[in-house]
Amino acid sequence: MSRMSRKLRKWASETLELPQDILFDLPRLTLIGSRQLYVENHRGVVDFTPNQLVLALAQGRLRVSGHDLVITSILPEQVSVEGHITDIQMEGTEEGS
Repeated sequence: MSRMSRKLRKWASETLELPQDILFDLPRLTLIGSRQLYVENHRGVVDFTPNQLVLALAQGRLRVSGHDLVITSILPEQVSVEGHITDIQMEGTEEGS
């Protein structure tokens, strides 16, 4: 994404009070304790085991680690996972956005 495009989107977000996750195509994560995670705006499941979930994002990947992980629901742009979540990492994302 070009620098001018980022500045324009940031201005639109601030001026029009629009959420940045919509304008910048960012994931929205909701973590409830260490037991439930809801991820919106993903691009698909790359890998899943009871110890790890990897989701594709518009830019990079989201890696969720833990124990006894179970995908409880999966929709085109939202996924819910339950279990004992120990770590969440965003990989390959653009810095400074």
